[in-house]
Amino acid sequence: MISVPLLYAIVDAACFSSTEDLEIFAEELVAGGCTLLQYRNKSGNPRVMLEQARELKKRVGGAVKLIMNDRADLCLAAEFDGVHVGQDDLSPESVRRIIGPDRWLGVSTHKPGQLEEADQTSADYLAIGPVFSTSSKNQPDPVVGLDGVRRARPLTRKRLVAIGGITRGNAASVIEAGADSVAVISDLLREPRKSAEEFFRVLR
Repeated sequence: MISVPLLYAIVDAACFSSTEDLEIFAEELVAGGCTLLQYRNKSGNPRVMLEQARELKKRVGGAVKLIMNDRADLCLAAEFDGVHVGQDDLSPESVRRIIGPDRWLGVSTHKPGQLEEADQTSADYLAIGPVFSTSSKNQPDPVVGLDGVRRARPLTRKRLVAIGGITRGNAASVIEAGADSVAVISDLLREPRKSAEEFFRVLR
């Protein structure tokens, strides 16, 4: 079974005005102790995504695991370590056929039925959320709360990553509710190195 770090940092291209800013942010997260980063870009421009992903790989690829959001093809092209898919993306088994047996595969779920279904796939870890209200999605799914994390825990033996509105102030309660890891976007944006270090202090 894979070992997912306590902090699952997400680098969302929408938060940065340039590829350089995105790379500096990623480097700061690594300096703060992050060992896994997900690159997320919902703009849908594959050329830009691949360009940014390759730059990320060049800058921090030796120090962290890099996960591509949504795109199994770009995961391979950028030589990332895994891919994360949502409910509306390619099926986990289709993705597994593309990326092979060794790369990590994560699947987003929002309710018990989806989680149980994803548990039957070859996914390495499952995400549950949004735990709290979040501004990083235009049309977020209904909030599941800490009770949603507690309900999810006995439904899978895979690693469970909680996502959605998680901050340094509430992260410990999410781990206590049964999550193995917390995925964070917004609460890492200001002073990423210091923020990451504080997350690890809170979670250890």
